[in-house]
Amino acid sequence: MRGILTNLGGPLLVVYFAYAAAAIAFDLALEPLLPLLLLAGVFLVGPRLWARKPSEQAMEDATVEVAPPVAGAWVGLNSPADRVPSHGTHQYGQTYAIDVYVDEGRPPGRSYWWPLSRRPDDGYPAFDQPLLAVADATVVRVRDGQRDHRSRDTWPALAYMFLEAVVRSLGGARRVVGNHVVLDLGDGVYAAYAHLRRGSAEVREGDRVTVGQRIGRCGNSGNSSEPHLHFQLMDHPDLNRATGVPFRWTGAGVPASGQTFTGLDCA
Repeated sequence: MRGILTNLGGPLLVVYFAYAAAAIAFDLALEPLLPLLLLAGVFLVGPRLWARKPSEQAMEDATVEVAPPVAGAWVGLNSPADRVPSHGTHQYGQTYAIDVYVDEGRPPGRSYWWPLSRRPDDGYPAFDQPLLAVADATVVRVRDGQRDHRSRDTWPALAYMFLEAVVRSLGGARRVVGNHVVLDLGDGVYAAYAHLRRGSAEVREGDRVTVGQRIGRCGNSGNSSEPHLHFQLMDHPDLNRATGVPFRWTGAGVPASGQTFTGLDCA
C-alpha cells in the first residue's frame, strides 16, 4: 500500500503543475490547485509518517551479513541504523537501503549556493571508486547506459532535483536507481548497487563473482544528488517487486548517517 501511495504522489504533482501552467496561460480558476497539492502531499509524505520500525529482535533474526561493497574509508548516509525505512519508503526494496560516499579529499569551503552544480569528477572523491561484490554470487542484472549528470547538492539544485525526481518516478525503478547491478547471493537474497558510472560495469548477466571482486565503479546516474553508492539487500531481483532485507557488513556493521567506516582492504 505504501508503495502504491508513493507512486501516486508523482503523477499528482505532474497534474498539479500542468494545471498551474494552464491556469496561468488561460486565466483559469486557481481553486483546484489547493486540493491537488494537499493530495500530493498526503501521498508523498504519508508513507513516511505511517512507516513503523520493526522490532530489534525481528531485524536481528532477518539480518544477512555480507562483506562491505567498497574499499577504504567511506561515510554512511540515509542509514537504516537511524530509521526504517531508511529512505522514507519501502518502494523498490529500499526499506534497509544505505547511501555511502567518500568525504576525504573533498575541497574545503564548499557552498550550498554556488556553483549551482558541478561535474561528477569535480571535487567528488567517490566518483569512479571501485565497487566490490559483497559475497560469492551470480550476476542477474546489469544496466549501465544512463549518463552521469551534474551534481544536485546546492539548495537551488535540490529544488530542481525535486521536480526531476517526479519525472524520474514516472519512468519506473530504472530511472530512479540509474545504472545498477544486482547480484544473486543465494537463499532468496539479492544485493543491488545503484548510481553506477556509465559504462563502468565489469560483469555481465550470468557471470559468477567472488567476494571482493570489482563489479563496477561509483557514479552519479539516476536520482542522485552527488556521486555515491546506494546499496541494499532484497528478496527479489526485480526492484519493482522486491522487499527489503536487513544487512550487516562484516567488520563495519551498519554505519549510521555521518559515521565513517572502513571497507575491504582489496580493490
